[in-house]
Amino acid sequence: MSDNNNNNNNNNNNDNNENEYEKYCYMCKRSESQAGKLITFAKGMSVCADCMNKTLNSLTNNPFTILGNIPGIDNLNMVFPNMDIPESQKLKRRQAKKRAAGDEAAENADNSSESVSTGKIKSLKDLPAPHDIKKMLDLDVVGQEKAKKVISVAVYNHYKRVFSDETKTKNTPDELDNVEIEKSNMLMVGPTGCGKTYLVKTIAKILDVPLAITDATSLTEAGYIGDDVESVLSKLLAAAGNDVERAEHGIVFIDEIDKIAKKQEQRSRDVSGEAVQQGLLKLLEGSEVEVPVGSGSKNAMTPTTMMDTTNILFICGGAFPDIEDIIKERLSAQSSMGFGASLRSELDNDTALLSHVTTDDLRAFGMIPEFIGRLPVIFALDALDKEMYQRILKEPRNAIVKQYQKLLRLDEVKLEFDDSAYEAIAEKAAERKTGARALRSIMEEFMLDIMYMVPRDDTIGSVTITGDYIRGKGSPIIKLRGQD
Repeated sequence: MSDNNNNNNNNNNNDNNENEYEKYCYMCKRSESQAGKLITFAKGMSVCADCMNKTLNSLTNNPFTILGNIPGIDNLNMVFPNMDIPESQKLKRRQAKKRAAGDEAAENADNSSESVSTGKIKSLKDLPAPHDIKKMLDLDVVGQEKAKKVISVAVYNHYKRVFSDETKTKNTPDELDNVEIEKSNMLMVGPTGCGKTYLVKTIAKILDVPLAITDATSLTEAGYIGDDVESVLSKLLAAAGNDVERAEHGIVFIDEIDKIAKKQEQRSRDVSGEAVQQGLLKLLEGSEVEVPVGSGSKNAMTPTTMMDTTNILFICGGAFPDIEDIIKERLSAQSSMGFGASLRSELDNDTALLSHVTTDDLRAFGMIPEFIGRLPVIFALDALDKEMYQRILKEPRNAIVKQYQKLLRLDEVKLEFDDSAYEAIAEKAAERKTGARALRSIMEEFMLDIMYMVPRDDTIGSVTITGDYIRGKGSPIIKLRGQD
């Protein structure tokens, strides 16, 4: 009797232990009393019949994805011992295990491959010297020798300032280590078509930094219809692939800056003139700015991010029409009277009059002193003459003539220009007074018939453009294939 009583007591104790720790479904988290009898797998994992049926019904669509989403199942052979697993699925599981294990080597490799850099300029050693920058500019930009020299030095000094912390003496402290170098923002003054935008594009390409080109005419004071001043940074952020750190080492070119000059006579609020200049002050000087991502204006639905403009190089450019009259008035007022005095007629014939521009002339034009003070590097670009037009046609690496020669070479036709053709094109471009942009339109006009005729005639071997053809007095010289 005593043995039977002991067995009954042991059975009761086991039942109590099992009831004390009730099983739960690993997927739906229901208890065994709610879901019914559970199916127990390896590692003590239990699944109810409903969840198992749903899983098995879904296997026909994507068995690997379904089982891969079940927590705790890291090996499909645990459920289906005889199933062959594809190599791609095995690779995904190995990568997941490495990430879960915190593989530092893989993480460091990913960080090194995705490390943010300012293009080719990662340190002061990678920064080309001013004369090297100018040599690279000479390959694409013809003339404008002073402008290329000024912008080369200004860009060099700017990125030296960005990496100035690396040049500090570590062992022997120097009093110069505490000196802070100010920004070298630039203002370019030049007539339309002289190459302001192209010069900035070439600089950004040489340094391989993100570049944002914006038009000042679309900027308005905050709260009015138009783009806010922060939109220039939004474009830079987009050019850098929404990489804030890379964008903070980029270049912003604000074109048509003369269009936001202060109005001389204003009877209403100037929302696109002096107010925009004042809004740009904090950007030019360097500050933390809240920038909308993917939009030109801030609103509740637009995500924003913070950007530091301290290391962003701002370049402004404009034609400043009629500023020559302001320069003439200032120079004529400074000239003395008598036989040795300079006459006003001499100033009228001065083709390099813009090179004499000063901050006083810009202030008289309508730029506020605070804005001019934040653009310490001011220089002018020369107006194009006939000789410059001819050089632009022939010398640059991406010259318009070379582009057409490459197009016809694809049709196995050689395109040539004689000297009279270059002179005729330069004369027409000078008459239009739209700068280098006129060259493209002129080339499109007289090359239309040639580009239409050459592809349909396989016998044409070469085409020579003459000055008479440009002036409308003759036709191009066409030679057939096989002729000398």
